[in-house]
Amino acid sequence: MPVYEFEGRVPEIDPTAYVFPNAVVIGKVKIGKEVWVGPGAVFRGDYGGIGIGDYSAVEDNVVAHARPYETTVIRNHVKLGHLSEIHKPTIGDWAVIGMGATISDFAKVGDWAAVAEGAVVRNKAEIPAEGIAAGVPAKVIGQVSAQYRELWTGYKANYNTFCRRYSNNLKKLDKII
Repeated sequence: MPVYEFEGRVPEIDPTAYVFPNAVVIGKVKIGKEVWVGPGAVFRGDYGGIGIGDYSAVEDNVVAHARPYETTVIRNHVKLGHLSEIHKPTIGDWAVIGMGATISDFAKVGDWAAVAEGAVVRNKAEIPAEGIAAGVPAKVIGQVSAQYRELWTGYKANYNTFCRRYSNNLKKLDKII
């Protein structure tokens, strides 16, 4: 995997995490325990920092960055959907960010909140704990149910098994038969 030091900023990746070989990690990026990072993801901690909490899942082609001297905070058990853009927010524990969503500077996404596919959480916006947000700009349209929490707890656990499964079973093919 391409992992780069930049101007003395060195990534820290927990040994139990799995970062796909073509994901890119640059500079001040900390990746926690059993974090699964999918193909094409980019974490650029060149002049800001990025922290990804334990047991989180980062799907394909997610891009994360931060403003100078600021930190993007992604807490524990978070799922970042395919193609989401994460730029200097704070994302709470167990939050789900849908495919193609954008979470902008200084936004706050609360614990167990869900941001729908394609939604845009604008600069300094707040999605409360257990809120469901959708639209452009994102607005709270509902509350997370107990059934949703149970369902997503199981889905997220699957990604944690990917760390071991991908480490032990992913094999690059030089030739397709």
